[in-house]
Amino acid sequence: MLCYDGKISLLCFIVAGIVASLPGVLLRLELDVYRLYFSNIWLLHLFQYALLNFILLFAFRDFTYKVATRAVFLGYAYGIGLLIALILPSSWQMFGVYIIVLATFHYSEFLSIAWINPSTLSIGSFILNHSIAYGVAACSSWVEFIVEREYFPGMKEPSCISYFGLVLCIGGEVLRKMAMFTAKQNFNHIVQSEKNDNHELVTYGVYKLCRHPSYVGWFYWSIGTQLILQNPFCLLAYAIASWKFFHSRILLEEITLLYFFGQDYADYQKSVGTGLPFISGYKTNL
Repeated sequence: MLCYDGKISLLCFIVAGIVASLPGVLLRLELDVYRLYFSNIWLLHLFQYALLNFILLFAFRDFTYKVATRAVFLGYAYGIGLLIALILPSSWQMFGVYIIVLATFHYSEFLSIAWINPSTLSIGSFILNHSIAYGVAACSSWVEFIVEREYFPGMKEPSCISYFGLVLCIGGEVLRKMAMFTAKQNFNHIVQSEKNDNHELVTYGVYKLCRHPSYVGWFYWSIGTQLILQNPFCLLAYAIASWKFFHSRILLEEITLLYFFGQDYADYQKSVGTGLPFISGYKTNL
């Protein structure tokens, strides 16, 4: 069952998405009510977003307030992405799709933990503050898209490449969430150094296909985002950086898993691969 903070986050995400989308919907219906008060659509969005956060100040406290503000941020981003994809010129369309994909990924990470393992739920479950490198990579992809669109607008028109990227993102997202819901309380965003009493070795479901389905899903999701944006430079950079990150992460995690489960995990390693190209994981002579 979804815990209390998970339910609050879901409510905030949905409400923020609706509020963000509303001006665009009214515009399409030729109900320009907002123009009576705002001459600039972005000022309206700034006002709406500020108003939502002002309401949160009175509605929630402590951890729940922090959860609500982040859920509102991601929900509003989702709504803005929807407007960009549907209303702005076609060269901006895939940027809107990218924002939807990005907001969905980060929010669904928190929601999944709130459902399967609420005892480990934290603000870090949104993985918005994953690392400085992650933030720099995201900003770099935005800059590349904007610069290339400015000088080569035709390059950013929707194409089979961008749609393939969307399929890759959806597939990666589904695989990662399947891994999380299969592992349940055994899943954690942080590599554990101590084995809990309820910690089990999961080898069924999607874990029959590969040893690290959540990492495989995230790896291909990250590459897919750059295919959506049709960013050639960031596509290469993301592929290399993601591979290096997961190579190191898998080595660290498998050392821990071998310590936890010994021969059982060593046997599992022999029968199932990591799922990521040219990454074999940590080997031992157990």
